[in-house]
Amino acid sequence: MATTATPSKTAPKTTAKNPAPAGAEGAAPAPKKSKLLLIIAVLVLLLAGGAGAAWYFLRGHDAVESKPGSEHAPVAKAASGKPPVFVTLEQFTVNLQHEDTSAQYLQVGLSLKMADAAQVDAIKLHMPEIRSRVLMLLSSKKASEISSSEGKKTLMTELTHEITLPLGPGAQAGALEEVLFTSFVIQ
Repeated sequence: MATTATPSKTAPKTTAKNPAPAGAEGAAPAPKKSKLLLIIAVLVLLLAGGAGAAWYFLRGHDAVESKPGSEHAPVAKAASGKPPVFVTLEQFTVNLQHEDTSAQYLQVGLSLKMADAAQVDAIKLHMPEIRSRVLMLLSSKKASEISSSEGKKTLMTELTHEITLPLGPGAQAGALEEVLFTSFVIQ
């Protein structure tokens, strides 16, 4: 004879009114709390790891750059701990050398990045000589020579050389770090 399985009448039925047996009421909230704690712990570890990695890469990168002999070492920080001083020169307007029948001119603004304030006084003291040298150099150029970015870089190098020439007998070249263009217009 075949027997069929009938539901046990002693086991409590699960219904909408009674979703779980009476003995299992305390067991359901425990897994939810442990999952929540696990998720929070993982998030805290990820945030701590991200913060540590950010610190390592930011601080580690600076430490590598500031090592002596490093090709990426910042010039201003290695030379001295002082911030640079900038001297803004009056705007220059010069006629450029003719390439064809039309006349062209250059209007340029310059700033000088100096290592310290003592050199700024020497620059200001000899400003007429410096302006004359810069004007002579700028007016010797053709528009085609200085219109490209390479031409501008070459001009910056030439300007640095002209400005750092000794200013009179016995004078030493200044601590000019860089010549910067603040405006540059060719017409």
